Amino acid sequence: MPSLVRRHFLIGSAAFAATCVTSPVLAAGEIGWAVETQGDVVLERAATRMPLGPDDALRERDLVQTGVQSYAELFLNEATQINLGPETAFGIDSFVAAIGGEITIGGAMVFDRPDDLPPIDLTLHSAFARIGVRGTRFFLGPSQGVFSVFVARGAVQVRTTDVLLSLSSGEGVEIAGPGAAPGDIVNWGEARIAAAFASVGLPS
Repeated sequence: MPSLVRRHFLIGSAAFAATCVTSPVLAAGEIGWAVETQGDVVLERAATRMPLGPDDALRERDLVQTGVQSYAELFLNEATQINLGPETAFGIDSFVAAIGGEITIGGAMVFDRPDDLPPIDLTLHSAFARIGVRGTRFFLGPSQGVFSVFVARGAVQVRTTDVLLSLSSGEGVEIAGPGAAPGDIVNWGEARIAAAFASVGLPS
């Protein structure tokens, strides 16, 4: 399983295509649930590890980990859809509906929040950068062998130690390694977009 390194990311993005999501009833303290899992997907909660399956609830401080050739589709507060690719770790540090929170990510993911909902401030922590997003659809993770961020809809801010970049729809950026400055902002072609989204089990 990947290790989680606390840096910062702020993000928004996507969903498993043609998935009809039926909301389970959330109990007090529950902030979301697993919609679909494939392969080896594990939930770690309070130092206890257990398999994560459809309709299993999510809470703050939970850590979701996917194994090799494994995928997970998650919903947070019935509005924010998250797709995780293989060998990804997703930690819910804090999350409050209609406000935002903090998430730790290692691996590949797509985040999707509908445009007609109020924006939220969500911070993602990664080894590579700090990204800020308010209601958007984007990918982050390995693309063509390099950690990358791509915005399919909306806008995000990508911050490393010394650089702050703003990305708009259709734009992506690469970061060669932890602590490295981001490369140039470029428009991604259809083939690269499709490959990135396919890496988390989604069409582009």
